[in-house]
Amino acid sequence: MTTLGDDVWLDGDSGRLVRPYAVTNGRTSPSVQLDLLSMVVATGRSDGGLEPDHLQALGLCLHPASVAEIAARLRLPATVTKVLVADLVECGAVWTAPPQSWSVTSDRVLLERLLDGLQRRL
Repeated sequence: MTTLGDDVWLDGDSGRLVRPYAVTNGRTSPSVQLDLLSMVVATGRSDGGLEPDHLQALGLCLHPASVAEIAARLRLPATVTKVLVADLVECGAVWTAPPQSWSVTSDRVLLERLLDGLQRRL
């Protein structure tokens, strides 16, 4: 499944037209501590000077998404995605939360409903 604008950045045979190191200007470590399970959500604020990859990542954060999910949808390595998300945090475009603050594993009722639903599908 492709989204609007994928044809500009992806070539069916070659893959991405822009190499990951070019997306981050050679940076390999994010300026903000992020985990693969860190949740990211757009704040609604951003300056107009974002790069295309930043805008694409920001579009994926309209609803809470993990760093791993964003990386998968952008088809970028996790390290590159962390750098992009860190840039968005610094300009105030997104807000992040560590994985434990979004955890629902303590909600027994929710887990029981999930189990019931899965069992009905089998």
